Amino acid sequence: MYSVKRFACLLVVFCTSSFSFFTPVHAVQHAPPPQLDTLFLGPKAESGDFLRELLQSIVAEQSAWRKGFHPEDPPVIKPQTLSAPEALATRSGLKQQLAALSARLQANSNPWFSPRYLGHMNSDLLLPAVAGYVSAMLYNQNNVVYEGGPATTEIELEVAEQLAGLLGYDPKTFWGNLTAGGSTANFQALWYARNLKSFPLAVKAVMPELVKGKSSHQLMNMPVQQALELLDRVKADKKYEAVLRQTVKGAGVNPSRLGKLLVPQSRHYSWDKAADVLGLGSRNIIAIPVDRNYRMDLAVLDRTIAGLARRKIPVLAVVSVLGTTEEGAVDEVHRVAELRRKYAERGVGFFYHIDAAYGGYLRSMFINPSGSFMTLDDARKIAVEKYGIPASCGWPDASVYEAFKAVPEADSVTIDPHKLGYIPYPAGAVLFKDKRILAVQTFHAAYVQDLRKKAPVSIGHYTLEGSKAGAAAVAAWTAHQVVPLNSDGYGSLLGRTIKSTALLYNRLTAMPPFKAANGKSYRIIPLVKPDTNILDYVVQELGNPSLAAMNSLNQRIYDRCSYVSGTMTEKEIVLSKTVFSPADYGDVPLDFIRKCGLADSEWKKTPSVLVLRTTMMNPFLADEETFNNYFTIMIDALKKAIDTVEK
Repeated sequence: MYSVKRFACLLVVFCTSSFSFFTPVHAVQHAPPPQLDTLFLGPKAESGDFLRELLQSIVAEQSAWRKGFHPEDPPVIKPQTLSAPEALATRSGLKQQLAALSARLQANSNPWFSPRYLGHMNSDLLLPAVAGYVSAMLYNQNNVVYEGGPATTEIELEVAEQLAGLLGYDPKTFWGNLTAGGSTANFQALWYARNLKSFPLAVKAVMPELVKGKSSHQLMNMPVQQALELLDRVKADKKYEAVLRQTVKGAGVNPSRLGKLLVPQSRHYSWDKAADVLGLGSRNIIAIPVDRNYRMDLAVLDRTIAGLARRKIPVLAVVSVLGTTEEGAVDEVHRVAELRRKYAERGVGFFYHIDAAYGGYLRSMFINPSGSFMTLDDARKIAVEKYGIPASCGWPDASVYEAFKAVPEADSVTIDPHKLGYIPYPAGAVLFKDKRILAVQTFHAAYVQDLRKKAPVSIGHYTLEGSKAGAAAVAAWTAHQVVPLNSDGYGSLLGRTIKSTALLYNRLTAMPPFKAANGKSYRIIPLVKPDTNILDYVVQELGNPSLAAMNSLNQRIYDRCSYVSGTMTEKEIVLSKTVFSPADYGDVPLDFIRKCGLADSEWKKTPSVLVLRTTMMNPFLADEETFNNYFTIMIDALKKAIDTVEK
């Protein structure tokens, strides 16, 4: 158990200590594994007293800090001002507004904390993150430049180093920063990839002697590491700025020169937004089909790159997803890395990004407390013995394991602390394997520019965003300090979610058909065996031959179990949904259509399938007694929904 005094020290240490990015504080690095239940407020506010103590200590520390800042200064707000009738009335009015606000929020907010909430990628928050955020919020630091938040800027850089360790990047050579979320992180990664792709041609225009003998085609296919080495050489030359003016940063975008962006069909929509905003255009996105497990089809990716190479069309970047937001699928990162090496040997180079906004924190399940990455045998052993995942699941399968192991092969990675980090919004992050890439992109305003040779790092010089809350960095930092990014900490926490997802999949798969009040029989059919903690499924009437009818049934069930049909407090369970269509997934869903007992012709007649989507992020469902209780609640709620919509 963590005492309030010890926890409070963690929260305020950033105010009373001098940090160095290269010597990060690890206050609880060697502490015993945390007792995870006590680090959540809990479905019934079981840790409410603890949170109250933390908040009181935060207010006390903030008050002490303010009083201690030039204690010779007299108070500015006079006691008689605070006790005046109008002041008391104003405070009373504030309390009334807060009471009204509380009623409004409670009436129709998503109950992320409850095991009845099974919808989107949200759950209860870690108390270290909440307390860290509230504590830093009162300081209201701005991490756009060092001057705007010295302490919180250093903390953000430490968070980036923590995430680099999680992802397997070298702490001496990487760069990372927090963002508003995964979308902004994806934008930033593509922004850098775009500018780096145009750099070799810019060198040819200004300093041709550095690329003598190389054709334009060769320069547009320069492997990333060679491009970074070239960038490093140019950066030391007085013509550096002139070269940058010849990149897309100065000359603008010619999409046909930059090549194609290859993404899986299961990509997040932010990639389409990014291609639009960055001037690449949707016509230069190639969506690679997924396979039967909803992972990017590597054979098709291979053929696509080969076809582009034959036509001398460059590949700007390849993106794979580590935990898709619709199915929780894990693309075969290791095989993409192998493909990149193969094509580099053939003179075809491209940037490689992993969108691990959702699944990135799951890598902690494979990291020993010593920091080493486990063997597959050890990972499977710990999955059963430490995380409690049923041995029959065989989790992780070899492909999932190898994908997480190969993450350091990527040039950049998106990871969201505000998803499986259980940290308040907004907290995304992007990390680059090689910090030399920063030289293709830097901006600054004169009034916040520090021209000293050894000036501290100002994060905003390298990011899309301007002002950014230092509190988000502190929330992540505090959570990581208390819950380490290894199998003892986040690994054990996320192992719970994999276990509960496996339990749900096994129960639904083994569940016999059930009869509804209308006399008809129904069964629940999972889409695929999940890679992570998202499970899709449908409710199908036995003997129903119509895909349109199955879609209609599941849409109406969703309506009954979501915000669509009334306030959230009325819901027995809360689900989400998604739709698979040929425009997004080709004919891949046809396998599932057949699994549901429907003819292929139904897919042609009704070319889309609506599935219910369950995100098993709640950490308390791993307890089997709790799971059994809420599984019964879930099935009863589905039966009631059927009884209501299928009279």
